[in-house]
Amino acid sequence: MAEKWIYRLKEVGQEHNDIVGKKCANLGELTKAGFHVPPGFALGVDAYCRFMKETEASQRILKYLEDFKADPHNLEDTLKYEKASQDIREIVEAIKMPSDMEEIVKGYYKELCKLAGCENIYVATRSAGPTSHPGQYETYLNVSGTDDVVFNVVRVWSSTFNTRSIIARARLDMPLHHDPIGVAVLTMVDAKAAGVMFTVNPVNGDESKVAIEGSFGYGEAVVSGNVTPDRYLVDKIGLMIEERVISDKGNEFVYNPETKEMEYKELPPDQRRVQCLEDREVLELTRLAKKVEEHFGCPQDVEWSISRSLPFPESIFLVQARPESVWGKKKKESVLGKKTGLEMLLEKAMTPTKVRA
Repeated sequence: MAEKWIYRLKEVGQEHNDIVGKKCANLGELTKAGFHVPPGFALGVDAYCRFMKETEASQRILKYLEDFKADPHNLEDTLKYEKASQDIREIVEAIKMPSDMEEIVKGYYKELCKLAGCENIYVATRSAGPTSHPGQYETYLNVSGTDDVVFNVVRVWSSTFNTRSIIARARLDMPLHHDPIGVAVLTMVDAKAAGVMFTVNPVNGDESKVAIEGSFGYGEAVVSGNVTPDRYLVDKIGLMIEERVISDKGNEFVYNPETKEMEYKELPPDQRRVQCLEDREVLELTRLAKKVEEHFGCPQDVEWSISRSLPFPESIFLVQARPESVWGKKKKESVLGKKTGLEMLLEKAMTPTKVRA
């Protein structure tokens, strides 16, 4: 590991959780274990710290916050936090990454391009916090070109100053100007379908089942709940599809090459209720889910994506894995479980405050 703040995914594993963030550590673990993961690299939390310190971003934010006063428990003060978030993010995103860091990031991106055999491949820049809070920070999809990759890494760092995050830190009396995270830069899969799967039935905790949810296009549509996905329940032992619910999916989340933006595109009427997965894909996903669960030793929540251009089964990629958050904990953990005190506090801090009339 020549540079201590940047790593190829195959160089990291679960033991690097605090160095690169959970998402990057788990992607590295999957890669090293031989699962089909899109090629990528990880910027560690030290990259965030170095950027914030060397560019004096932290000092600029501290200066801005000198006159900032608002109560994070008072809903009326939310607008003040929204304004502070907007101003701070503008400060961060206007700052250029130190030139030596920029060149190294560009070099790692060029390596991905070379591996893919084409220039300016599309990547995702994804946040990776040392503690797990899915959806708290931001992800940018279909980023292409060295300059845009560098800029979007900075945007991910900037997302630690989104309104939700700074309110959470304020409620915990934590520093508002500093929240180090890792960043995963992952090659995009040209997804024809994507979604999530659970290695237990999320409805009743049945460990003999794998539950799969999927839709057309990119997986953010399923993860965010913006599309009603197809659902499959598969028996782990007999590898039999026991239940299938083919939903009216309405839209797909896709890349628009003209606007260069991700957007929801309405599906034609004759495709809305078409099954997004072939049965062989459902069964292969189930096999992979069993292997991921076996590798990590506990029930898993796995994100997957299926390429439209590669042949089966090479078309199936795993793009995230994390411990299943409900039934696994009920069975295997004590009241505190594996959560750190900080994780429990953050969960509490990000729960909306109820105001009585």
